[in-house]
Amino acid sequence: MADIRLRRGVSVPEAEFDVRVSRASGPGGQGVNTTDSKVELRWPVATSPSLSEAQRARVMERLAHRITADGVLILQASEHRSQHQNRTAAFARFRAVVGEALEPPKVRRPTRRTRASKERRLKAKKQRSETKRLRKPPES
Repeated sequence: MADIRLRRGVSVPEAEFDVRVSRASGPGGQGVNTTDSKVELRWPVATSPSLSEAQRARVMERLAHRITADGVLILQASEHRSQHQNRTAAFARFRAVVGEALEPPKVRRPTRRTRASKERRLKAKKQRSETKRLRKPPES
């Protein structure tokens, strides 16, 4: 069995996956009700030995909406008519989703406001202040 290579030097052996097939809706002509072309890929994130604790925590946090209560990531592919193409699509989706989740967050580099932006802000404040001052009745 081959390994599925992800970003950051992580590789997941295919033995960790549970691949299930079932009948898919959609295109397929006469064979749509007889062939098992839909592929469901299940990967136990919570117990996978392929990830370090930090990587596991990052994946669990970022993919929380896709992971079941028992820590299993489920991906489905049924856009193609053949089981083989759907299997390839499911693994490609896995690489994209988990690879993106493993990326460290971008660090924001603090920047300074420009002089022009400060001047625009102060000018707008003065204009607003003047508008409100003119709404008041004259002092007598």
